[in-house]
Amino acid sequence: MRVLVVEDTADIAEAVVARLEAMGHAVDWEDNGRTASELLEVQAYDLVVLDLSLPGEDGLELLRKLRARRAKMPVLVITARSAVDARVDTLDLGADDYLTKPFDFREFEARARALLRRSAGLPDNMLRVGSLAIDRAGRVASVDDRPLNLTRRELTVLEILAIRPERIVPKEELVEQLFNFDQDPSPNAVEQFVARLRRKLTGSPVEIQTLRGLGYRLATR
Repeated sequence: MRVLVVEDTADIAEAVVARLEAMGHAVDWEDNGRTASELLEVQAYDLVVLDLSLPGEDGLELLRKLRARRAKMPVLVITARSAVDARVDTLDLGADDYLTKPFDFREFEARARALLRRSAGLPDNMLRVGSLAIDRAGRVASVDDRPLNLTRRELTVLEILAIRPERIVPKEELVEQLFNFDQDPSPNAVEQFVARLRRKLTGSPVEIQTLRGLGYRLATR
């Protein structure tokens, strides 16, 4: 998944980015509210992690503009503002969840997973396609209860395909979900991830199909 972190305190932002990347997400970080607002006008995200006290443009104004455009991407606010009125105003403006600093990163991860799960229409953290099972919280996958030894990005590719089984996922979308702005997005890298996944799925009833010129599809045999 693609996540935007908008936070001007470097140590908090770096910790949040590290946690999200360990969860398998491609993460962009902005420390200025106005710059982040402009970015959100042209780039779609699966989740926005938003501080409220920002230079350039306040987080509440950014949130107001985002919802005024009817953008549906979930927003998790992380802020030192702990007053009930602040929480109520933020949620009423369109935030999906609110976490007060300082917070336990386990809770942050759980709340991020919940928002991503809800936006994908999933009831829990388990993805199942035939005999394939992916634990999105534990970041592990198995086929017929046989663990698959996957790298972080291999697991992310498999997860993206498993969210929409039997549907075509364009290669460009996989590139978008796997790489942030600081990395070199590479369709060739996606092909390599898919090739390695196919080898690890050999002999199982689950396969990744290539539809030339269209993308990839996870299917059961």
